[in-house]
Amino acid sequence: MQVKGMLTLDELKKKVASGEIETVITAFTDHYGRMMGKRYDAEFFLESVVKGGTHACNYLLTTDMEMEPVPGYDFANWELGYGDFHLVPDMKTLRVASWLEETALVVCDVYSDKTHELVPEAPRSLLSGQIKQLKAQGFDSAAATELEYYLFENDYRSAHETGYSQMTPAGWYLEDYHIMQGTRTEQFTAAARKHLKHSGVPVENSKGEWGLGQHELNVQYAESLEMADRHIVYKQCLKELADAMGISVTFMAKFHEDRAGSSSHVHISLWKDGKNLFVGDEEFGPVKASKEFGHFLAGWIKYVPDVMVFYAPTINSYKRFVDGSWAPTRMAWSKDNRTAGFRIVGEGSSLRIECRIPGADCNPYLTLAASLASGLKGMKEKLAPEKCFEGDIYAAAHLPRVPRTLKEAVSLFKQSTFVKEAFGEEVVKHYVHFYETEVADHEKAVSDWERKRYFERI
Repeated sequence: MQVKGMLTLDELKKKVASGEIETVITAFTDHYGRMMGKRYDAEFFLESVVKGGTHACNYLLTTDMEMEPVPGYDFANWELGYGDFHLVPDMKTLRVASWLEETALVVCDVYSDKTHELVPEAPRSLLSGQIKQLKAQGFDSAAATELEYYLFENDYRSAHETGYSQMTPAGWYLEDYHIMQGTRTEQFTAAARKHLKHSGVPVENSKGEWGLGQHELNVQYAESLEMADRHIVYKQCLKELADAMGISVTFMAKFHEDRAGSSSHVHISLWKDGKNLFVGDEEFGPVKASKEFGHFLAGWIKYVPDVMVFYAPTINSYKRFVDGSWAPTRMAWSKDNRTAGFRIVGEGSSLRIECRIPGADCNPYLTLAASLASGLKGMKEKLAPEKCFEGDIYAAAHLPRVPRTLKEAVSLFKQSTFVKEAFGEEVVKHYVHFYETEVADHEKAVSDWERKRYFERI
């Protein structure tokens, strides 16, 4: 059954002919997970872009947050003249962008103009590569990403002009599961649920979260690539909807040191011939599952340090990993235990592994690619998971911690033989340069914390 809001090419043609659709957005994500692309006249899109694709400057996979071209990449640089790459619409992702007037949206794959193959450095390419390996073994993967965000009464422009220092949360007490407090923000949240549902992103529920002004809106699980596409549409919809309403949302992993972090918990299960491959009779402490489940879980946990940059990609990401804060700080697994980095939930066909490490700032293509690559490696190596942990993992000082900083995580990524095998040496080199640039920019920046601490009293 077709998901509401998704379009076939014939349906798009009819909507263009009737005037219901005037604009088509062609988009992909950069390394930060930001949606990049162009808006096309709908008729021109049908005449030209559907068959021929479109182009964009390849510097978009080499820029920093401020869109400055960063030197030092082999992929694109001044010496090569910053040419184009080819954007090819994946027509399976064609959908109505319900929150915008008379607009459709399609996610594109990034191809090289020279080789006519997928650009391996593009985030969606990395995930596609892991799914291809999975399918070669006869498996499919289902995934869900649970995004949390903070909602503020300030509009984006005024927030920027005050240096994000005078933000007013959309709530004045902790509202986790509170229906009344949720009602106060329902004008925004109801609109988000409605527009997502009508834009090919089926919604399950929304609720107030534990932080002041924090919320969670959950969408239905899907095949892993489709889930990543839903994730980026979700974020774009909520940010643009907030902007139109004169308010703002943030998907920072840690907006404020005194507030809870925002996560993107990742749920994964593997499937074969329409059945959940994780279901079985092997005993893993309190969990009964298949041997494949055990191998996948063990690999996913083992290689967290190697791929941590894909779960926690910014300087800010690591401020979230605080004991007793609902964010995991140590690598262990448990059954339905929210202090664990890996939480086992569901039964029967719904049995799945939840990784609670990624933050809301993650790029879903990279996060899911890292997760699948780690699990597949565990299956290949036939790894066995450690004993199921019971109790408060925050208090288990003997367990290994997640990396503490982006600098540490980049070093582990750079040295890892596993990531080079999984993604290729050129891809690893590319992303190492990307994350090292982020670290370098942070190390030379002077923060408000430093001014407050040292201006008068040093």
